[in-house]
Amino acid sequence: MKTFVAKPQEVERKWYLVDAKGKVLGRLASQLAARLRGKHKPIFTPHTDTGDFVVVVNADKVVLTGKKWDKKFYYRHSGYLGGLKVTSARKMLETKPEEVIRQAVKGMLPKNSLGRRQLKKLKVYAGSDHPHQAQKPEVLEI
Repeated sequence: MKTFVAKPQEVERKWYLVDAKGKVLGRLASQLAARLRGKHKPIFTPHTDTGDFVVVVNADKVVLTGKKWDKKFYYRHSGYLGGLKVTSARKMLETKPEEVIRQAVKGMLPKNSLGRRQLKKLKVYAGSDHPHQAQKPEVLEI
């Protein structure tokens, strides 16, 4: 008996639509990361991208629990001395709600070129509209 290894050209990719309205950020992100990696499929192979495309709508209505609105921070650095930029979760959700979900999912994917490829299959939109109607995404309840 041999171990099955999925080949990239044999993988069938589906499109899923997820509504983030009222969902807790971390729980939503872990489910999205599993879908992007393909862990829900029987052909899952850790070193191959077997995941599906995921479209997230209503990213501006995601929920954080406890005091994370004011105590959770997002950091980025310009590369210059003293160039650290700090943004609270409340401010980030007001200005760039798509980035909040994208950063949460990015932290749950592998930190290599495979993880970067898998993250490109995540499409996040602040409102309820999205330009992926032609792909006929299935509604996914999380």
